[in-house]
Amino acid sequence: MSILTVLLFFVYIYGLGFSLTYFLKNSTNFLERNLMRLGIGMGVFPILSVIFNLLHIPLDWRFFLIVSLAVPLYVLGRAFIRKEFPRLGFKLTKSNLYILIVLLLFFGTLFMYTKGAFVYPYFEDDDPWVHALGVKYVAIEKNVREPDFFAHRTMYIDPYPPSYDILMGVLHQTSISLMWTLKFFNALIISLGIIFFYFFAKEFIGDKKRALFSTFVLVMIPCYMSHFIWAHSLVVTLFFPAMYCLERIKYDRKWLFAGLIIIASMAVTQPTQPVKLGVMFLTYFIVKSIYEKRFLKESLAAIIGGYLLSFVWWATKWRAMFGRETRGVGEVTIGSSSFSLLSFLKKVFPPNSGTATRAYTFDDFFVAKTQNMINNPVGIGVVISILVLISLIYVIIKFRHLLKKENSWIMITLIWLLFTFIGLNSMTFNTPGFYSFRFWMLFAIAVSIISSAGAWFLFGLSKKIGLGEAFVLVILVVGIVFTSGYQKYAVNTAMWGPGQGWTSMEEVQGYVWLKNLEPNTKVFTFVGDEPIIGFDKYSCAWCKDVYDFKEDALNKSISEVYDWLRIKQYEYIIISGRTYLELEGKYGKNETDRLVNEKLSEISTSNLFQVVYNNKGAVIFKVV
Repeated sequence: MSILTVLLFFVYIYGLGFSLTYFLKNSTNFLERNLMRLGIGMGVFPILSVIFNLLHIPLDWRFFLIVSLAVPLYVLGRAFIRKEFPRLGFKLTKSNLYILIVLLLFFGTLFMYTKGAFVYPYFEDDDPWVHALGVKYVAIEKNVREPDFFAHRTMYIDPYPPSYDILMGVLHQTSISLMWTLKFFNALIISLGIIFFYFFAKEFIGDKKRALFSTFVLVMIPCYMSHFIWAHSLVVTLFFPAMYCLERIKYDRKWLFAGLIIIASMAVTQPTQPVKLGVMFLTYFIVKSIYEKRFLKESLAAIIGGYLLSFVWWATKWRAMFGRETRGVGEVTIGSSSFSLLSFLKKVFPPNSGTATRAYTFDDFFVAKTQNMINNPVGIGVVISILVLISLIYVIIKFRHLLKKENSWIMITLIWLLFTFIGLNSMTFNTPGFYSFRFWMLFAIAVSIISSAGAWFLFGLSKKIGLGEAFVLVILVVGIVFTSGYQKYAVNTAMWGPGQGWTSMEEVQGYVWLKNLEPNTKVFTFVGDEPIIGFDKYSCAWCKDVYDFKEDALNKSISEVYDWLRIKQYEYIIISGRTYLELEGKYGKNETDRLVNEKLSEISTSNLFQVVYNNKGAVIFKVV
């Protein structure tokens, strides 16, 4: 664990958040003001990093530190000269008590995610191994302009929006372990979202009690985030400070600039979720404008301005990003009588889009399970499901009540709920899909907020029958913990597999053995450096000379291989099942069998290498 990197992370995001909000009208609550500066600063980092890259400023942690500290040090220096030191002003008020409870929920969530992430000594599934390669590239090269010959290996930095890997790469520059950096900070980012959600919900709903209850539901609901390592962890977390900024516009119009920057950051973090979240932003703007009977131009400016600002990245990348996926669009004849909008959208966005998308049943929603999906778990649980149903009944019964200005949040949330429900059920309803399984995490946000309406209906009912609110609250909390929270904890602390790219667990254990070596020890393999880099070792996969040598390494003599390894200071060489599979795709099965067997025989019988590890899945040689 790198304490320095953790401290620097908070310095980066707090400093950036302080800088952006210093000139705005902030909350008078000390805890809210400073905790939300973390969220807002996290929302500044992505777009700042992309602008740095555009201006050819190295993505070096020192530059981010300088920028994040510039305004805070200026303010502190001016206060020192004038002897005007601010008071902390913290008191244990009812509002602060709620915030402290939220902080407990945050620490509990962080414990769950970090415990689960470190249960096994490898990365789970497949995405994190590819992220590891991009993160290492950013950490060393300090840019995201990778060479063309290497572009097909780094899926998540170009043309894919790169800010998640940039953030992790900058953090890795001061943390020796890449695996620890990715696992810990991914869990931390998701967990911080719990805090940001509470303050957004408090402003959005206008009631801190309902906001606290909604936050508790979000913590417990299984379908809101696992500790899976991908850019969704950051982009969805940023939705909460973005919405907080839109809500703060009512106090100070200049908050639109903070919202604009965070929305821009969302759009340079991940390519598909910002489209869905854009629908949610526009829903908020339209419904809120209708309820307040005025055109909320500041909110619209923040939304549109944010997406326009993101074109500092997308203006040159959209063709590379979407060209292949939308190639089939041109095959539709617009003038044909058989053309329909629905069929057109289904062709562009097929119902089964997304690797984990499937048709869901009532049981998938109602009953949370202790075995679930890794990337995005499904289900909400029995008690939360009942609360949602009660909320919908309440909406029908009290429809006129919902037309009041202060209840606009209910209407907005209902539309969010409908939108995300339809979105995740593309295969069930045979409607256009847009990576439908990824709607679950957005559905969870709407469910968490609307569930408070059902809870408050029950609280009101309990008063009439003499049960008391406290009794009903305890029943709800216990019920949610046992029908949703327990299942979520079990899934997120379970042993997860290392992905489909591995041929056996014996092979994985071979790579795990590499942990016995010092971090960044140079290890050579004939193809595919993702697992080597993921296990904290090093090979310059993006160096042209390394790439060229690997292209024909199997056909070189063992003395040539040895001499090259010594010159490049490689200390170990690993050959495993995944080495064979990747080579098979290049040479074919028979030729790969011959080449690999010959090379293994030559290495083993020479005096140039020493076997240090050998099992059915992998063999590791030391270069002597």
